Amino acid sequence: MSKAVQEILIYVVVAISSLLVLGYAVHMLVGGLVSPETEQLLITVTCIVGIIAIGWMFWDVLQRRKGIK
Repeated sequence: MSKAVQEILIYVVVAISSLLVLGYAVHMLVGGLVSPETEQLLITVTCIVGIIAIGWMFWDVLQRRKGIK
């Protein structure tokens, strides 16, 4: 397996686990305090923000490897 494929697999595993922990943290913070619908909405919004942040970090790594930054 090439080094690039290994690195991509590591990034994917870390991204998925980070989103799971992020969603679970929101669940533990607001679970039982708000309605289930509100909790689901908060988890969804938080995970979307997490996806955007992970995407930005991935884009930054690519830019740094190309020597742009």
